[in-house]
Amino acid sequence: MMHVWRTITEAVELVEYSVNQEDERIEDLIRIAPKGCSSVLDVGARDGRVSMALAPHFEAVTALDLVKPNIRHPKVSNVQGDVTELQFPDDSFDVVFCMEVLEHIRPEMLERACAEIVRVATYDVVIGVPYEQDLRIGRTVCLSCGKANPPWGHINMFNEKGLVSLFDALEPVGTSFAGTNGGKTNALSTLFMDLAGNPWGTYNQTETCIHCGCKLLNPPRRRWFQRILSGAALLLSEMQSSLFTAKPNWIHMVFRKRRFVAGAGMIEGRCRSAGR
Repeated sequence: MMHVWRTITEAVELVEYSVNQEDERIEDLIRIAPKGCSSVLDVGARDGRVSMALAPHFEAVTALDLVKPNIRHPKVSNVQGDVTELQFPDDSFDVVFCMEVLEHIRPEMLERACAEIVRVATYDVVIGVPYEQDLRIGRTVCLSCGKANPPWGHINMFNEKGLVSLFDALEPVGTSFAGTNGGKTNALSTLFMDLAGNPWGTYNQTETCIHCGCKLLNPPRRRWFQRILSGAALLLSEMQSSLFTAKPNWIHMVFRKRRFVAGAGMIEGRCRSAGR
């Protein structure tokens, strides 16, 4: 009974932590986003929390996801679509907002997705992605195909230089960081954890296996040698983490089309820059 109660308590704490972290992310992105614009496209709208947060600052919000969102707000229009092939004309939206999307895009399609975002934006692009995430931490193993998966289905890593390169057609005009992450690992710890079946991966994620598309399920009970290996892996990672300073969880960047960059922070009188 005590084990069950502990499991429930940890699950509740994880949900509360995730919600608080998500609120922090959204608040920071809204803070740095341009204000006073007419239209915004929210790429990867999901449950609509970002779209709802954008609504007070824009006349019209278009919420787009692979599955058509169901966001009920007079300013929000729900659209089904794929960021790698947006069904909108060039310069359709004053601002394009993209949070928690690019880390999931297949590497061979990433540049195309970024080009589509740039194409449909008239003035500004706001991007939010994990910052220098170590994709070895929190890995899972798919019970259907037996292959390892990165945490949360994230298959791309980003830093400021990498984002600037992906959006080299635009001018970076604002950068912000949110959250903290002190997790560290190494090749030996990763090997031990893989041999142990990655028992502590992000199995509560909604994202499916990146290899076969099946739902990720909690691994079976570990054998004695797997318990030893996972314990050793955890100890090695904790020792390494203690030697390094925590870094931000996420990086948020604002890009602007160069023809509209102005020293006064105004874009043809349409949008004004937020505080950086």
